[in-house]
This record gives sequence, structure tokens and C-alpha cells, in this order.
Amino acid sequence: MAEKKEPPKKEGATDDKGKKKKLIIIIGAAALILLIGIAVAVFLMKKPPPEKKEVDPAQNVPVPELNHGADIGPMVDITEFIVNIISADGSHYVKTSLTLELTTPQAKDEINQRMPQIRDAILLLIGNKTFEELQDLEGKRELKAEIMSKINGFLQAGKVKAIFFTEFVVQ
Repeated sequence: MAEKKEPPKKEGATDDKGKKKKLIIIIGAAALILLIGIAVAVFLMKKPPPEKKEVDPAQNVPVPELNHGADIGPMVDITEFIVNIISADGSHYVKTSLTLELTTPQAKDEINQRMPQIRDAILLLIGNKTFEELQDLEGKRELKAEIMSKINGFLQAGKVKAIFFTEFVVQ
């Protein structure tokens, strides 16, 4: 019986074909991953950033209108404060006086009785502010809102309707 001799297989040829197939698969997979990454990046860049819905207490400070027919509540003056404030570049202080407009005459009596508590609360609030915070209008509005909230927490016979800085110096 005559046996057919098969031509000798070239090991290099089959290995080259197998290596080429593997290389094409790897390059294709890498290209696919790259395209998916680019698509995700484009999608995320086009998506608008989420809006921060942080409530700014300065926005809730009532701004009194200068209306001649408006009812003006009882007023209480709180005399001069001098308070050291937080600052990284040296010592700074605030010198301020303020007037509180109240909703009822009974609140005026209660304010006068609680004046040491109120002055202490105001000193602590101002003392924890930084020089930069108190330089702009928003910082002052925020301070008014915080003072109003703190004082209204003490009062039972009425509330603070508005706060007016009659003197405010940051140095």
C-alpha cells in the first residue's frame, strides 16, 4: 500500500495565521472599548451639571420698602459691638450697631429682658465670620438672616420683623 506523504507542515505558517487572528481580535476589542469610552465621555459632557438647590438664608431677609403707609413696628436699638473676627492674614474686627424692628410691643419688653442673651448670640455669630464673608453684601445679608433666626428662637411674645445695621465697619 502506498501511503501518501503529506507535505510537511510549516509550523511557522499556522502560527503566523493564529497570531494574526489574535492580534486582529485584540486590536478590534481595544478599538471597541475606546469607542465606548469616547461615547460615554461625550454623553457626560453634554449632560448639564446638577443644580444645587441650597437655600441661602440671605435670600429670606425681608427688605423693607420705604412706603409712607407701611406699619412700622416697635424698634429696639442694640448699641455698639466690637468683635474680633476670623482672618488668616492678621487680626481684623467688626464694629457694628443695629436696630431691630419687632412685630409687637410685648416683644420689645421681652427683648429688653433678654438683652444679655441676645448680645451674646450676636457676638458669637459675628465672631465666627471671616473677614472675606463680611466684605460683600451677600455676607451681610446672611449675617442679618442668622441674627434674626437666632433672636426669634429666643422670643415668645413676638418676632423680629427686620434688622437694620446702623453702623457696620470691618477693619
